[in-house]
Amino acid sequence: MSSTDDDLEQQFSALFGDDVQPLRGKGANHIAKPAELTPGVLARRKAAEEENDPESNFLDAVSSIAQVDPYEFLEFVRPGVQHGVYRNLRMGKYEIHSQLDLHRHTVEQARIALFQFVDECQKHGVRCALVTHGKGAGLAQPARLKSCVNHWLRQFDQVLAFHTAQKQHGGTGSTYVLIKKNNAARQKTTETLDQARRLKG
Repeated sequence: MSSTDDDLEQQFSALFGDDVQPLRGKGANHIAKPAELTPGVLARRKAAEEENDPESNFLDAVSSIAQVDPYEFLEFVRPGVQHGVYRNLRMGKYEIHSQLDLHRHTVEQARIALFQFVDECQKHGVRCALVTHGKGAGLAQPARLKSCVNHWLRQFDQVLAFHTAQKQHGGTGSTYVLIKKNNAARQKTTETLDQARRLKG
């Protein structure tokens, strides 16, 4: 150790005491990789903010939600969605770009998380998402979160369709969600189609 190092060591000890040691080698240079900001991560982050502003959440309170059976298949499709598109969603043929797991959420926490999740999915161009709500079979209030998700997803203009997932994605405890393209994605599709027409012409 050089005299310069000795001086630095003494200065450090004077500031922090002998019990605290400066980091050396790899420990001092390690920088943790930041977590990927997926729509699921962003939804959880914004859920905390949403609790302070509940008025912006338009989803119905649980008191107005009809109960579904724990093993019931959920299905919903808006007019105008092509039959083939909905069939592919039902069969789990679309790549799942984002997931939201509502296990261990209270109803109100789930309401906030789903509200933020769908919004973030559309902003980030996610077309197919998976919401895991569980079946709730055997509970005092069975399928409570499942019933809420079934009701709430219909309230989003951004949601074009949803259907109970295939077994490999959670079966009746999960739901595929087809989300409307955002403006940027629609513009890109239009440009792609225009380019294809020009090439054919």
